[in-house]
Amino acid sequence: MSHDPNTLRFYEMEAAKYTSRGVEPSRAWIELFLSQLQPHAPILELGCGGGQDSEFMLAKGFDVRPTDGTPEIASEAEKRLGIPVATLLFGDLDAQGAYDGIWANACLLHIPRAELPDIFARIHAALKAGGIFYASFKAGETEGRDEFDRYYNYPSESWLRDIYAKLDWSAISIEAQSGSGYDNKPTEWLHVLATKRS
Repeated sequence: MSHDPNTLRFYEMEAAKYTSRGVEPSRAWIELFLSQLQPHAPILELGCGGGQDSEFMLAKGFDVRPTDGTPEIASEAEKRLGIPVATLLFGDLDAQGAYDGIWANACLLHIPRAELPDIFARIHAALKAGGIFYASFKAGETEGRDEFDRYYNYPSESWLRDIYAKLDWSAISIEAQSGSGYDNKPTEWLHVLATKRS
């Protein structure tokens, strides 16, 4: 099971509020991600939330497939984007060599630690050779829950590198950056870009 029931329940119950809070797209990271792809490249977005990142990438002319793990969130994103948004749990990803890029902003941080290697393997398999994978995580030292009872894997940089190292990437970069989240609390984030070996 690649999801936590309490976390999914939070997003089901808070879908309208969560997706309508005016979050801006992660422009700097999206631009860096897109700069490594060919124009119009096929991109899978996991955990699209309100759809702001997919909207930004679509406006740049990329072939984006937005998905989210809860039907309620997917429905809200569809209203914004005007295109289908599939409901996809991470553990159900079974594509093979289909995407030049996979974008997973602030969503894989909810995967139980023991299941993260399997999800990364699924993402790696879904990428074409030379494909780019972006993900972001709330940094920490041990898994836990926030005030909304959402599960987080809270990885350290070294722990995360060990997980990535189990697969064949030609490059992995991890950058720490201060920010915040839905709870508006100061948060240390880890932003990861990985390139599948050609």
